[in-house]
Amino acid sequence: MDENKLNSLVGQVLQDLGGAYSVPLVQIGEHLGLYEALNDAGPCTVNEIAQSAGVDERYMREWLNAQAASNYISYDADTEKFWMTPEQAFLLADRDSPFYLAPAFGAAATFQQNEPQVREAFKTGAGIPWGEQTPCLSCAVARFFRPGYQNNLVRLWLPAISGMVEKLEQGSRVADVGCGHGITTAIMAQAFPNSEFVGFDFHQPSIDAARTHAAAHSLSNISFEVSLAKELPGHYDLVTIFDCLHDMGDPIGAMKHVRELLDENGACMIVEPMAGDRLADNLNPVSRLYYCASTMVCVPTSLAQEHGAALGAQAGEKRLREVIVDGAGFSHLNRVAETPFSIVLEARP
Repeated sequence: MDENKLNSLVGQVLQDLGGAYSVPLVQIGEHLGLYEALNDAGPCTVNEIAQSAGVDERYMREWLNAQAASNYISYDADTEKFWMTPEQAFLLADRDSPFYLAPAFGAAATFQQNEPQVREAFKTGAGIPWGEQTPCLSCAVARFFRPGYQNNLVRLWLPAISGMVEKLEQGSRVADVGCGHGITTAIMAQAFPNSEFVGFDFHQPSIDAARTHAAAHSLSNISFEVSLAKELPGHYDLVTIFDCLHDMGDPIGAMKHVRELLDENGACMIVEPMAGDRLADNLNPVSRLYYCASTMVCVPTSLAQEHGAALGAQAGEKRLREVIVDGAGFSHLNRVAETPFSIVLEARP
């Protein structure tokens, strides 16, 4: 045994355990607005920030100590004051930041709640329907993806599809497949009031949440319906599929149906988790998160459906091309944009 390698691995595992132990603390900080309060207050003592945030001083002290030990906030030993650097705030206090990562800790908590079911599925090979997984899962997933959609969808991704922004400004019909809580549908509907947007999802509670969300924003050009991807009604200029193609049991069948729904010169935008085509390409921090999420959620969800293709959240562009072009018959598929977390593909009939 190499002692240096052992010590290095022990250090890595301790870092991982620190992150795992931090999950409930970051959730508390997010839900109570503690990061925003600290960032707004600037350098302050425990008592000052506790009063500002309206929480108990003793709990606040322990929380701040843990956050400083995690390097999520900063601490000065001479003044005994805490604060957040711009970088720390960008990740944990700015809810509009494209790198707002606090909701990812909430997603991690729901994965843990799925553990008994997934452990049993390991022995049986059975799937776990989306609606039978932990009740907070759909909300946690929606909150996890929201910052990326909010910062990239209208500003970067839609303009990357030739002529699509002009169509949407003039007035088009759009189907948002697997819309979940309707965050992407609402973002597009707000940006393009002349177009009509229909969000589809097979999970009734998610559609109920999407309708509530749209009503809160008084959006009149948006509607939501429960439907499987293979059974969508209507014809559209644009079909969008955000981070859910890999969750489908029959992604080839779904994409065949989408191709039939598209009007002449229509397009389908598919957003999937960033991934290379080989495991060797994916041995990195982002893929590590996606592989873990895929094991706990994506693969069980797909295996519970017809065909159970179980592409996984790290399918990669080559495998997606096999589904969309070779399997479903689309004639063109191009990567038009990407972020550290996402691949954006344009498919044309």
